[in-house]
Amino acid sequence: MTQDSHIKADPMAIARLLQDEKGNMPKGLPPVHKWNPEFCGDLPMQIKANGQWLYMGTPIGRPALVKLFSSILRHDDDDCFYLITPVEKVRIVVDDAPFIAVLVAKIIEDDVEYLRFTTLTEDVIILDAEHPLWVNESVDGEPRPYIHVRDRLDALIHRNVFYQLVEWATRQEIDGQWCYAVQSAGQWFAIAACLDD
Repeated sequence: MTQDSHIKADPMAIARLLQDEKGNMPKGLPPVHKWNPEFCGDLPMQIKANGQWLYMGTPIGRPALVKLFSSILRHDDDDCFYLITPVEKVRIVVDDAPFIAVLVAKIIEDDVEYLRFTTLTEDVIILDAEHPLWVNESVDGEPRPYIHVRDRLDALIHRNVFYQLVEWATRQEIDGQWCYAVQSAGQWFAIAACLDD
């Protein structure tokens, strides 16, 4: 859940924050949302809940190959995940979220605080209204935090990154409920309920 703050984020600031260490903007992703090839069947590929990619049960050891596959991944309305090219559409298995957010940085630009997440596949996401954060509860009662990456693709926030968010969180009232929340791009995002209220 989010709540507007009196501080407004600058889209150009967000664009600057997406740059890499050398000041380069991320290269554009293939326009998989525009491609509608015929379904070609199931590929024996799996993205495990820990973010590991497998092919025929064997880990894919080349990060560049995993990054390439992640760039052509699409989550369709049938709730299945596909690798898409202009001429092929193959279904793969995704155990949880297809991405894992493994880093977070707090950045101040023009007195506005931003949280910048990086995934295992080097996607960079600024937490904002278009890329919200939410927390589900798993069957064992542990929090399962996620952030929206792009289109219908999300990232599970790694436990160490979530602990960092917990350290930064403050008590806030969002939609009439007190919770612990983090701020980014002028908005508050709830990460845990306040159990003493």
